[in-house]
Amino acid sequence: MKASKLLAQLEHMGIDTIAGVPDSTLKQFCDGVQTYQGKMSHYVTANEGAAVGVAIGSYLATGRPACVYMQNSGIGNAVNPLASLANGDVYGVPVLFIVGWRGEPGVKDEPQHVFQGKITCQLFETLAVPYRVVDQNTTEEEMEAVLKTAGEILAQGGQFALIVKKGTFEKEEPFVWSNDNPMVREETLGRILKALARDVVIVSTTGKISRELYEQSDAIYGDHENIFMTVGGMGHASMIALGIAEKRPDKKIVCVDGDGAALMHMGALPFIAARAPKNFYHIVINNMAHESVGAMPTGCQQASFAGIAAAAGYRRTDRLETPEAVERIGSLVMKEEGPVLLEIPVSLGARSDLGRPRESARENKQHFMKFLS
Repeated sequence: MKASKLLAQLEHMGIDTIAGVPDSTLKQFCDGVQTYQGKMSHYVTANEGAAVGVAIGSYLATGRPACVYMQNSGIGNAVNPLASLANGDVYGVPVLFIVGWRGEPGVKDEPQHVFQGKITCQLFETLAVPYRVVDQNTTEEEMEAVLKTAGEILAQGGQFALIVKKGTFEKEEPFVWSNDNPMVREETLGRILKALARDVVIVSTTGKISRELYEQSDAIYGDHENIFMTVGGMGHASMIALGIAEKRPDKKIVCVDGDGAALMHMGALPFIAARAPKNFYHIVINNMAHESVGAMPTGCQQASFAGIAAAAGYRRTDRLETPEAVERIGSLVMKEEGPVLLEIPVSLGARSDLGRPRESARENKQHFMKFLS
């Protein structure tokens, strides 16, 4: 199906607001949202729960239901406002969910999606949200029937979910966005690795940052045992790094974060600042986009992570805009007390042959814990 046609049908149902977090399974749908010529208001939110909040606010102001899109890994972020606000036993706010199904049983996917994929339908059943699974074989007539059912449920103040399999949406005009940052992310990550001492502990966020650190570390040093790759749990790498930092004050702990991930759970910044771990160094790689799932802008491109961290109470913050500045990270980590946050602006783009970790997530955990011990 074409995203533009589905969006037109949603407008016909009275939906005039769409909010969410991008997803690779929904890449063609997200492209369609960005290029859609209709009258919908579109919001890329920091996390999926925030998108449900926008949907609730929009309904309260207009009486019209809203649509929320997400990857199924984002259901967890959406549970609280869905169960404690939108549910019919509380306020009864209509919301249509469009959810990309990663980790669908029987379909090979990355380890962080396997369990989430198994329980996706069960979660909506537990949340009392009727749903329909759609794929590339869903006919126009079937989709019309599904949307009719969804409309009836929304009209009663309920919620409905479309669980979307990979390949459901046809390619349309791709949405292309870029920034003006000159530094390339993978080269920058390589410079960071070379600058840091080999006994420094690294916790990296999910997505291409971890994949590129993995390949760069193997190319430079022949191993990656000092890197915990947080493959999954977007937005939680900094708190994992904090947990390690507090238990191992003898080690320098560096969290390599992404801008989208840092935005998703921004409350981590003032909490880290309040704990004030002297051995904690936070690097935010900022390309202003959710690149790993299609390069859609974060919606917060103006955000200064160095400025936010300074206001939160980090001991030192800086924005490193040149390779030479990046190469001084090693001496900064050795000499400065944390918590420190360094924001590094980079361009969009990655190698087409960028690989993925060869070890399982469990093996990465075991190797990392052995390194720590």
